[in-house]
Amino acid sequence: MQKLVARYPLLLALALAAPALPAQELAPDALLRAVTVKVIDILKQDQETRTAGSMKVAALVESDIAPLFDFGRMTQLAMARNWRLATPEQQTVLTREFRALLLRTYSTALGNYRGEVFEFKRLRGPPLATEVTVRSEVEQPGKERVALDYEMEQTPAGWKIYDVKVAGVRLVTTYRDIFAEKVRDGGVSGLIKFLADGNHEGGARFNSVKRAFWEKSRLMYAIFLNMFGGGRP
Repeated sequence: MQKLVARYPLLLALALAAPALPAQELAPDALLRAVTVKVIDILKQDQETRTAGSMKVAALVESDIAPLFDFGRMTQLAMARNWRLATPEQQTVLTREFRALLLRTYSTALGNYRGEVFEFKRLRGPPLATEVTVRSEVEQPGKERVALDYEMEQTPAGWKIYDVKVAGVRLVTTYRDIFAEKVRDGGVSGLIKFLADGNHEGGARFNSVKRAFWEKSRLMYAIFLNMFGGGRP
């Protein structure tokens, strides 16, 4: 995954470990607010957890962060109309590989915490809504505040995240163009191979493709690189 997109799950990952109360007992904004406090506290107290690639980070992501996502819906949204071209077996594999890609990204991102502060806005909308947008802003030392919004749906297992927007740019949209390109070039099986190879190789191949895509928009590239890379290469 390309650095600027790979780094913005840093902000997401910090707000996505399971809080003390079961997710189904919390409103979506309260859930993310509680999670943020918990994760940042862990990062501040445990230096090993703040080390990118540590086993503690991977364990935290797998056990506490992954359950808050609807990876099936995220994969379907990223595939768009091409989802219908995949067999049920291919859809299962696509979801598994996309999940692995995102979780590896979040594990790396957690190790890059540098004192960001999260401010969640009061949730607006009908009290019985089953889909909501939880809005927040991220403040980083010496930088402008950046909007970070979560699209969430209510499920029998509690509130789940199915998309994230950073500075107005949607997570699933950033993948949609590349997924569509790979399906055009090699069909659904070609996309599966691309994702599987990227996960096996640590994402190097995906990084290069994403960099080329985002550099088509120099402004967005600069925003993401500055925001999530901290100016680091």
